[in-house]
Amino acid sequence: MNVTQTQPTTMSNPFVPDVIIAGAGPVGLFLAAELAQANCSVLILEKAADPVSPLKQLPFGMRGLSAPSIEALYRRGLLDELEIHKRTKYPHSHSVRTAQAPPATGPGGHFAGITFHQQQVDTSQWKYRLPESTPANLMSGMMELETVLTRRAVALGVDIRRGITVTDIRQTADGVTVQAGDQSFNAKWLVGCDGGRSTVRKKGGFEFAGTEPTFTGYSVGLDIADVEKLRPGRNVTETGMYLLSQPNYLILQDFDGGAFHKAAQPITREHVQALLRRISNTDVTITAVHVATTWTDRSRQATAYRNGRILLAGDAAHIHSPLGGQGLNLGLGDAMNLGWKLAATIHHQAPEGLLDSYYTERYPVGEKVLDWSRAQIAIMHPDPHARALYAIIRDLMHTRDGVTYMAGRIWGITTHYTMDGNHPLAGYSVPNFTFEDGTDIGEHLREGRAILLDFEVNVSLEKLTAAYAHQVKYMAGNVKNRLGLSVVLIRPDGIVAWAADGTPDMEELQRTMDRWFVREAALINANEE
Repeated sequence: MNVTQTQPTTMSNPFVPDVIIAGAGPVGLFLAAELAQANCSVLILEKAADPVSPLKQLPFGMRGLSAPSIEALYRRGLLDELEIHKRTKYPHSHSVRTAQAPPATGPGGHFAGITFHQQQVDTSQWKYRLPESTPANLMSGMMELETVLTRRAVALGVDIRRGITVTDIRQTADGVTVQAGDQSFNAKWLVGCDGGRSTVRKKGGFEFAGTEPTFTGYSVGLDIADVEKLRPGRNVTETGMYLLSQPNYLILQDFDGGAFHKAAQPITREHVQALLRRISNTDVTITAVHVATTWTDRSRQATAYRNGRILLAGDAAHIHSPLGGQGLNLGLGDAMNLGWKLAATIHHQAPEGLLDSYYTERYPVGEKVLDWSRAQIAIMHPDPHARALYAIIRDLMHTRDGVTYMAGRIWGITTHYTMDGNHPLAGYSVPNFTFEDGTDIGEHLREGRAILLDFEVNVSLEKLTAAYAHQVKYMAGNVKNRLGLSVVLIRPDGIVAWAADGTPDMEELQRTMDRWFVREAALINANEE
């Protein structure tokens, strides 16, 4: 790929961080914190001068967090900072250590508007998900999430500069220069977390392949004089869809091929009223529109996530319909996967190909999410063919196996990476094992190091781990439920790299260790050279 070549201006900033991140949304902030925790210097450049926006406020900013996102926040000690989580988990207590979590009941999610409840799901089908796991799904607000992540990033020394818009990029073999108006910033690496219209992606020479939109979606905060004329809930008509979940908040889908969104026209009261009347087939009256935004089901994905020293994460790497709230979760997963790998690369502690595994692992996950979004749109069109498919999917979701499959996908329980070895747990999130002292594996992952978990106190395993002591922590001890396992190798992102039920194959384990980490002797030799 080619990167835009520009001449830097005379105004420059002397501070040269390890990484510049474009974008201070949840993905950029979480990635920055991951890097800073690993002793990397990070500068975030954010074009918005003010992080507060009406579109981030509830209900516009309400997002569903999936199991991998919830686990990632917990493994970094951030989950209990979310007020919604505290109220859900500890409804009668201010103490996060003494109260007990309520049973898993209530809404579980939806596919194309077909909803299900948590109690319908057969969780026994997920052999390696323990009852003491963090919640499988959780609602959170964008503004609160960004506040929590900003606080953590700043505490770790991340430099966040707002009101600075990236305009151009150039890179050499040793670093990247970022142009922002009349300012230039230098760093060893650049990560674009700057959204679906990413400047980093465009200027960085990345191809963005995919499909064009079929509709314009609207999220509108408004006043309706005669709201009783509208049916509550999701309503599909011959001319579109409207969702009325709250009296002053409306979602509309107009299957216009995304024409209105592309035209970037003002969203007036008259336009929204005419559209709502056509879709609902009523003479409903809108008296005021307070805030509104449009979106589409355009689905695109970068064909590569790295070009030299430039990487992409979050919406900069993939965009799709926001239905189901998969985009935020996909981006947080990118950040969790990339952070430790980029940090190891910066510190010269990365085996060959480690940073490239970011793309090989995350691209297929993104590809599945895009197809999941397209599948929902396919059965939401206001035509007889789509309605027939919708009815079949609805019937399948009313079966125990059907709803469990859907929940596994929507909650991210079945998300996994291809790993070496044949153990069925490899590539999945580590179960939240609870130790005899009351701590759990999530708490032990908070320092951002890999863990070799030995349930049988094998001296050979401790000796093997010592060769990687700078990156891998050896832990031996019993847990409440070991699920038949004897050894588990856990990456810094909480993913199981290797596992065994019985006597471990030491040669296979060492090959796996060498794939993800660098031995102490190799580091000493490299430093001496």
